[in-house]
Amino acid sequence: MTSSNDSNGASARPEPIDLLIRAGHVVTMNPRRDIIRNGAVAVRGSEIVAVGKEADLRARYEAAAEAGGDRFVATPGMVNSHIHITGEPLTRGYVPDDIDFAENVFGWLCPLYATYTAEDERISAQLAATEMLRSGTTCFLEAGTVRFLDDVVDGLVEVGIRGRVGRWVWDLPPEPDVYRQNTDEAIANLQAVLDRHGSVAGGRIAGHVVLVGHNTASDPLWRAARELATEAGAGFSFHMSPAQLDPDAFLAEFGQRPIVHLAELGVLDGDVALTHCVRVDDTEVQILAETGASVAHCPTTALKVAYGVTQVGKMPEMMASGVNVAIGTDGNNASNYSDLMRAT
Repeated sequence: MTSSNDSNGASARPEPIDLLIRAGHVVTMNPRRDIIRNGAVAVRGSEIVAVGKEADLRARYEAAAEAGGDRFVATPGMVNSHIHITGEPLTRGYVPDDIDFAENVFGWLCPLYATYTAEDERISAQLAATEMLRSGTTCFLEAGTVRFLDDVVDGLVEVGIRGRVGRWVWDLPPEPDVYRQNTDEAIANLQAVLDRHGSVAGGRIAGHVVLVGHNTASDPLWRAARELATEAGAGFSFHMSPAQLDPDAFLAEFGQRPIVHLAELGVLDGDVALTHCVRVDDTEVQILAETGASVAHCPTTALKVAYGVTQVGKMPEMMASGVNVAIGTDGNNASNYSDLMRAT
């Protein structure tokens, strides 16, 4: 990078850049989390080369093009920690608003996903990715409800977004004919995701270990998923305890709440993201903090589907205990959009 003055003390010529993004406010991720008023971002090729006051960057760089303006806010690319990129982007508003969690998921959404073709899923994923990019999200963690992963990955590479994806895996489905898999088949499906999509498009898209979660996995599957994630150095995510259904099921089966049981199985670690975790108790919050597991909180879903997050949820307690709480938008039939700015 050229210095501000050459060896003779004269002002250096401005360096060429491809794009200068102007903004009334630039939100940074530096150690002080500075917000720069009347700021700008200098871009050359696919790299950000400088962030600072607009006047300073204009003195240092000559841009081939400009974007933004005084009323814009420039933010770092956001990460959507939980989103269903197939199925729901093409059927927004399909699920009734006045049904409970179990009927919503297993009575409406699972049958909907079962009807989709590979082309449907590809288009759905591209639509979701485009909506995320348009609203400032540049990376996402997919929720594990993809059936035709090869087609979805190809579609995502075309769009250019960064993400971690998985396919639909469980071995205790609530309905026998919906995505039937036994434990060995489920484990093989997880392994296939890592083998086929370990790193795609220079690592922009990659497979991760994902289970549907809730009470749809046997203990052997939980353990195997944990081992695969560790061996591959991949993330591990699943749904847990949005509603009382999961705690009731685990207490009836094991005499333990879900997060207590998963901790005893050795599932939880710093590479794990549990989605929802609305119906948890203080002991479970402490386990999350001790294991370093993250929680993907979907606030708009929790409110719309009436999980009780404002009455019994423990998001403030989690954050006070040091749990990393990220934000996700979930499915379009739950939150109605994929815009993280609206979700927060």
